[in-house]
Amino acid sequence: MKDNELFISVDVESSGPIPGEYSLLSIGACLLSDPEISFYTEFKPDSQKHDPEAVAVTGLDLTSLALKGLPPLEAMVQFNAWIDSVSRPGKKVVFVGLNTPFDWSFINYYFHKYTGGNPFGFTAIDIKAYYMGLKGCSWEETKSSRMVETLCPRLRASHNALEDAKFQAELFSLMLAE
Repeated sequence: MKDNELFISVDVESSGPIPGEYSLLSIGACLLSDPEISFYTEFKPDSQKHDPEAVAVTGLDLTSLALKGLPPLEAMVQFNAWIDSVSRPGKKVVFVGLNTPFDWSFINYYFHKYTGGNPFGFTAIDIKAYYMGLKGCSWEETKSSRMVETLCPRLRASHNALEDAKFQAELFSLMLAE
């Protein structure tokens, strides 16, 4: 990592497989360098369409989110403000995720739809792909359970976006240490 880069571990929970048709339900994010510096929010769904199995995995309740979740615009403005608050001018914020294509697609879509631009830009680091290159293993061997076996992090994934962002930060930090 270079001094002009700030790695942010991001995880999302959603109501289905793709943005635009399904809703972003929560975002968890933390600094790779200090996971206790973090952000978490839950969203008011912006679509009624949902996959019951996907929602069940999140542990979130759509009715409760409709009442207590933040409107997507407000949530994305707050997330952007948090990113600004942890970075400094000239520093490139870098999105880091586990199965980044999924999480980044929701973040990118919501940032563009609600704020007009994505502070992460159009690229991200995928922990699974990084692990594959680091270990010289097959794609099948990049499951998080396999990473846990070989890297021995103290945290585990839980399907809470913030807890998972912190878990991912620990996994990636262990990889960088190798």
